[in-house]
Amino acid sequence: MTQLDFAKQGSITREMQQAAEYEGISAEELRNLIAKGWAVIPKNIKRTFSVRAIGKGLLTKVNANIGTSTDHADIKEEMKKLEAAIYYGADSVMDLSTGGDLHAIRKMVLEHSTVMVGAVPIYQVAAELSAKDKSILDMSENQLFDAIEQQCEEGIDYITVHCGVTQHSAELASKQRRVMGIVSRGGSLLAAWMRHHKKENPLYEHFDRLCAIAHKYDVTLSLGDGLRPGAIADATDAAQIEELVILGQLVKKAREAGVQVIVEGPGHVPMDQITANIIAEKRICDNAPFYVLGPLTTDIAPGYDHIVGAIGGAIAALAGADFLCYVTPAEHLCLPTVEDVRLGVIGTRIAAHSADIAKGIPKAIQQDFEMSQYRKALDWEGMFSKAIDPDMARARRKKSEDYEEKVCTMCGKLCAIKTHNECELL
Repeated sequence: MTQLDFAKQGSITREMQQAAEYEGISAEELRNLIAKGWAVIPKNIKRTFSVRAIGKGLLTKVNANIGTSTDHADIKEEMKKLEAAIYYGADSVMDLSTGGDLHAIRKMVLEHSTVMVGAVPIYQVAAELSAKDKSILDMSENQLFDAIEQQCEEGIDYITVHCGVTQHSAELASKQRRVMGIVSRGGSLLAAWMRHHKKENPLYEHFDRLCAIAHKYDVTLSLGDGLRPGAIADATDAAQIEELVILGQLVKKAREAGVQVIVEGPGHVPMDQITANIIAEKRICDNAPFYVLGPLTTDIAPGYDHIVGAIGGAIAALAGADFLCYVTPAEHLCLPTVEDVRLGVIGTRIAAHSADIAKGIPKAIQQDFEMSQYRKALDWEGMFSKAIDPDMARARRKKSEDYEEKVCTMCGKLCAIKTHNECELL
């Protein structure tokens, strides 16, 4: 039985109770959202942790990607990245490792993560083939499904599967003459395999088999956007929309199989197209939770893409995106460091929280109200307690210690709040 099965039967699970309490809503309200497929609780039956729900009307959640590459594989460093992601408030981490001992890395993440954990099984297949001096073209269909089953059995809570990269949609991407072509790692691997073997994507052709594995462990399917735009010039083209239509059909099939499902979205999108992308996904995929990377609103800011992603993420979340994948300053440049993880999580949390205020979510509004009360009282410890990054706020504040205790070095004795409070202006 999955969370979706229980919700459809009218049963409230312990996970629903826990997630609803965090949201500040009733468990019955959350159960109803899950029953409709408008919200999910990604949690493998083999794991125990403090769960979070993702979906319509809920707090916007944030994911942090970590993981090794073929050029740099240090499990101790990945442990530090995991700790940083959780410490700075990520609701989820994804292990995207492609180098080193993938099983050991995944085991470490699953054992130490106190939040939901995602993965992309085809990365494991590609890495294992590469270690044998083979390419993705040597992959068998059973090898891919075996990797999916293995990761689900180990405890992964949700998996990205690029089911919408079909022969037709991939051909459309080719005919579009995109500036960047296919930029999704998983999408490109499957497109290359299909072209070589002249066969359909096994994840699409055998979607029922995929659902059976996911249902067994209550693993949430994250239907990947393998044809997402990797350049502003490629945004919202025919291939991207075709893939979204396919994913909408698969959302229905997954729900009918009792499998929780979310949909992944772009990518590089100009600001004026973000809302349209969100509306299209919600319409085509029947309000399935939407998981977006960024979006990135410009291509020209390498080194600052965490800021670009936060701009796009705020717009997307306000328009209805439910789950934001962080972007770090390392995007397009190199493997992220621990500091990159911190900056990525903080920037994306600011975007998510800003959108939640605008959406009228009471928990978000209350946090800002309490911060304002502490600021009026010049209560610095109170302010730190509500700050999205208390460590940074406290470190900055220490630079004011040579001045009056209640004020900072920006205004000093001319502090407007100090004047207001002393003169009782209001």
